[in-house]
Amino acid sequence: MSKPRSAACPPEPPAPDIDCLRAQHLAVAQRPIATEFGRACVVVDESESPLAWLARRRGRNGRALIEAHQLQAGERLRADFTYANLMPRTTTNWASPVAFDGGGAAAATDVMIAARQRVHLALDAAGPEFSGLLLDLCCFLKGLEDIERERAWPPRTAKVVLQLGLERLARHYGYAGEARGRARARVRTWLADDVAFAVE
Repeated sequence: MSKPRSAACPPEPPAPDIDCLRAQHLAVAQRPIATEFGRACVVVDESESPLAWLARRRGRNGRALIEAHQLQAGERLRADFTYANLMPRTTTNWASPVAFDGGGAAAATDVMIAARQRVHLALDAAGPEFSGLLLDLCCFLKGLEDIERERAWPPRTAKVVLQLGLERLARHYGYAGEARGRARARVRTWLADDVAFAVE
């Protein structure tokens, strides 16, 4: 009898095999993602992102080191950075034997161009004070200790600066820690102003 398929993940080719020795050092999980061809399930290492590590850690007051809306904003910046194909290439691109500059504007797709615009808008909203730190931690996946060492900051200061930067980034994306608004919002209908709606 065949196993029923999950609605969250459409049928995909088999995931790459990860041997037991390697798997014990990873936090492997399957996540659905949106691609330009539709939804796909991918195998991810949840310990790869420093943001996810910070979100799981608790401070002395018992609260997470970064809030859920800050994690969401950082991961959204990382996703746009990935879609924008802004990560520097570390190997030779043999797919394009003529162009050695990444293919130029002709190789960029509409998805890539839109993602680059979103990254630039988000970093502009974060400002020059926070954009470098957000790029290093969210996109290049550098740890807080590495960032502090590279920038000659005192220990444990990157965490405070990161929270401020993520809060500004979350404000740009429209994320907040709690929903705010009027306690009783007026229900919008298509009826005229002098007509009452009644249920019989």
